Amino acid sequence: MTLPAVLLSEEEVQGRVTALAELMSDYIKPDCVGICLLTGGIWFAADLSRALNRAGRDIAFDALWLSSYADNHESGAMLIRAPLQRSVEGRQVLIMDDVLDTGASLKIACEIAREAGASQVLTAVFACKPDPMKDGKARDMEADFSAWEAPARYLVGYGLDDGGRFRALPYVGVMD
Repeated sequence: MTLPAVLLSEEEVQGRVTALAELMSDYIKPDCVGICLLTGGIWFAADLSRALNRAGRDIAFDALWLSSYADNHESGAMLIRAPLQRSVEGRQVLIMDDVLDTGASLKIACEIAREAGASQVLTAVFACKPDPMKDGKARDMEADFSAWEAPARYLVGYGLDDGGRFRALPYVGVMD
């Protein structure tokens, strides 16, 4: 099996996560609940949570499993496969995901957190891709924090996948 070409090395990935955590640390409250969007967000959420801890901010941790691709390249209907396990009532929430593309997953996750009573919802993504602008419509939302402005290429690694493959690469690679 040929591995994807490296676009952003493991060291560069970790450097960007650390820099993002330092930038975010002033915004994170002591009662913050970090919510990882599964499955792709788990690598970034784990690293960002640890980096925030090193920056003096310890966040509670939860996950929300949303699915829209189901191993396809085209987005479909959004499914909630596993809801939140922890109460966010009256607490700040930080939603963490691997990539911002259309913004659909982040938008739904924010709505879920607000409906669950979060006092504030912040979003952080590792990679922010250029707005895909479909049918003349801009993406559903923007992230509050982003570690990397990614190119409009087919990316894999560090949570990003190709039909479930290559998510665990410690770097960001390209498939095109």
